[in-house]
Amino acid sequence: MDSLFERALAGDKRSIARLVSEVERRESSSRDLMRQIYPYTGKAHTIGITGSPGAGKSTLSSRLITLLRSQGHRVGVIAVDPSSPFTGGAILGDRLRMQEHSLDPGVFIRSMGSRGNLGGLSGATREAALILDACGYDTIIIETVGVGQSEIDVIRISDTVCLVLVPGMGDDVQIMKAGIMEIADVFVVNKSDRDGAEKVVADVRIMLDIIPARPWRPPVSLTSAEHDSGIEEFLKNIELHRDYLSRTEDGRARKLIQIEAEVEDSLRRDIASRVSSAWDAERADGICDRIEKRETDPYTVASDILGRILK
Repeated sequence: MDSLFERALAGDKRSIARLVSEVERRESSSRDLMRQIYPYTGKAHTIGITGSPGAGKSTLSSRLITLLRSQGHRVGVIAVDPSSPFTGGAILGDRLRMQEHSLDPGVFIRSMGSRGNLGGLSGATREAALILDACGYDTIIIETVGVGQSEIDVIRISDTVCLVLVPGMGDDVQIMKAGIMEIADVFVVNKSDRDGAEKVVADVRIMLDIIPARPWRPPVSLTSAEHDSGIEEFLKNIELHRDYLSRTEDGRARKLIQIEAEVEDSLRRDIASRVSSAWDAERADGICDRIEKRETDPYTVASDILGRILK
């Protein structure tokens, strides 16, 4: 593992991929791996690309990669795809749309299956982003699965969250839903060659006027990723937000929120693992038969298991 770690830090893509696979498997060694990785992190800017399915997030991400590479950035991409309900594997549609960058030595693309996570991310997305950060990718794009209004986990891991909207897909209604307006640092109205794009922009700005004012007012970009239009302005708005974070207390507060989320997620995984082991032991002892006979109840069993774990 030490040799693999050193090769990954030196930029070997195959070694980086193996490290990401290690944390995806959630084996016990992944905890020690992340302890090694963490001191090398904290340098990358993480951009979350979120929005409804069909909004053009993958094509937009691909155009963004091209522009970032032209400016000399090394770009890591984590594309979270829907998972097969049978195998748990990612469908890999997002990665296929970014195939033009696959041979670029300055770009690392990894598809990850959501595996039932409801917040639009995979369970190992944060760890994968930290690995890419440690391995020298200064800009990391995280493209979420596109699950709609429940997709707010991206704010716990991204420095700049970009919400992609599209005319004609009901996004003028979507932006009025609780939670959606609050997560965006930059709004992107993609497929701007369609009728109604200017109306979506106007609706966003009206909603921004209605909700409580924040220190940072999210700008709105008009893009057509398919025609490679408006990408420069989109990236400029991202860079403006990055600059804002670097010079304000709001930026530091956001970092602290992300650190809190890292610790909380680690705690939840540890507790869930111990609960799962304890429950497997109880099932093996026939506890379900006792519950069925009403000799005990699910609530008492759950309380007893938790009590033993926390003892």
